[in-house]
Amino acid sequence: MAPAARPVAGTAPDRISDLLARFGDGAPPLGSAGAAVTIVLRDGESDIETLLIERTERPTDLASGQVAFPGGRSEDSDGSLRRTALRELQEEVGLAPSDLAGVPRFVAREPAVRFHVDVAVFAAELAPGAHPPTALSADEVAHVFWLPRSELAATRRVHRETGRGLVEVPATVFEGHILWGFTRRVLRSFFGLPTEDDGGGPVFAPDPARQRGPDADASVRQG
Repeated sequence: MAPAARPVAGTAPDRISDLLARFGDGAPPLGSAGAAVTIVLRDGESDIETLLIERTERPTDLASGQVAFPGGRSEDSDGSLRRTALRELQEEVGLAPSDLAGVPRFVAREPAVRFHVDVAVFAAELAPGAHPPTALSADEVAHVFWLPRSELAATRRVHRETGRGLVEVPATVFEGHILWGFTRRVLRSFFGLPTEDDGGGPVFAPDPARQRGPDADASVRQG
């Protein structure tokens, strides 16, 4: 008997190659966003998985203790936002460009309101035989883990400190890690899951005509 097909969370394709094929090769210029992140994907035992980090708790860091994509602020020396994403990927989790199965695709430019910065979102597949991602700097990254796509379909309500004070927000809880806010909304939209009652969020509609130009922007304000 053939194995049962794995359940797919969201309306987006269920193969990594098809997920990435929705997005073109273009990217906005360096000055159009202040930071860049990468959605790194792999085929897990039963589901597509996304690489996430949990940031080290530091009193001066707004992202202290939060679950996030590998990524960070751009630097003039980067030359492009794609290079920003690749540099941060190597600095934070030790993944070099050769550890990816191709050049990261530009997904969208999205505002991270709490941090007062626009973020360029890229996506790439982990290459066969890639080095395992590792938290390289304990000052920045406390944990590295893989989140199965199916976990995004479940929502729990948790209280978190936001720009509006302590509020109840939708979250995904996986092995003790709490994913909420910008990173969760980006991932749910990437996989075609509906937005929730959290003040809005990015909605990715990968229209090839919009992805070609250097000013491609699918931003929708988030809460």
